[in-house]
Amino acid sequence: MFTGRKLLIATQHGKERVMAPLLAEALGVVCSPTIGLDTDQLGTFTGEIERKDDPVTAARKKCMLAMDLCGGDLAVASEGSFGMHPVVFFSYADEEIVLMRDRLNDLEIVARETSTDTNFGGAVVCNDEQLLDFAGRHLFPSHALILRASKDDRETIVKGITDVDTLMRHFRQLCAVNDSAFVETDMRAMYNPTRLSFIEKVTKKLIEKVRSLCPRCSCPGFGSTQAIPGLACERCGWPTRSIQSYIYDCRRCGYREQREVSGREQPQYCDNCNP
Repeated sequence: MFTGRKLLIATQHGKERVMAPLLAEALGVVCSPTIGLDTDQLGTFTGEIERKDDPVTAARKKCMLAMDLCGGDLAVASEGSFGMHPVVFFSYADEEIVLMRDRLNDLEIVARETSTDTNFGGAVVCNDEQLLDFAGRHLFPSHALILRASKDDRETIVKGITDVDTLMRHFRQLCAVNDSAFVETDMRAMYNPTRLSFIEKVTKKLIEKVRSLCPRCSCPGFGSTQAIPGLACERCGWPTRSIQSYIYDCRRCGYREQREVSGREQPQYCDNCNP
């Protein structure tokens, strides 16, 4: 279905560096850049342009913009979201969506994963020591930083700072007016190797899903769409919160099957044995 076709990598932030080689080798596509594509129109991490769409919708729109701009019917895009982890308390997380849109065959395949391996963060800093401490803890200078007058400022923003001299110069300029500044991590992929590496991982997950064919109609993208809890405790047999089975769906023909998880859960994760 994909061999020999042009695949647009819908990004302006360098994601093609990790996505294109994987997709070309695995799917036999010819990856093409999207020169002139402005994905920032859908929203920016720093808030100058508000993000109005959920991550899947935003990734889909990136694909459609790329196809309209560059002429094609196959595109892939990613979208990242950062914030507190929904389960691991007091830990930041990066949720990445990688979506492939095939307009020719009216097919959409999505891979999603969440990781706590992120340098995401921000803080108000009032002096050189506080700034350099933040920088050191957030992997600077291999990972870029952003400075602005305050957390909610949308006017005075300096992005992509990757050296100490530039960092200190802009910090002192801001402090001369405000007595403090807000420093944050630059989460754009070309300035954040940790995020770029995670996008690579989720792209591999997308490839696995593309290769998963529906048992009935052989359509690519046959994957898990629902997780059902209730895996039995190995000690008491009580249903736990752990996943007991996964529901797999085909978006094309509607075929569905339930796949059970083998084994039982350890007593330490059972609400009956370990309330």
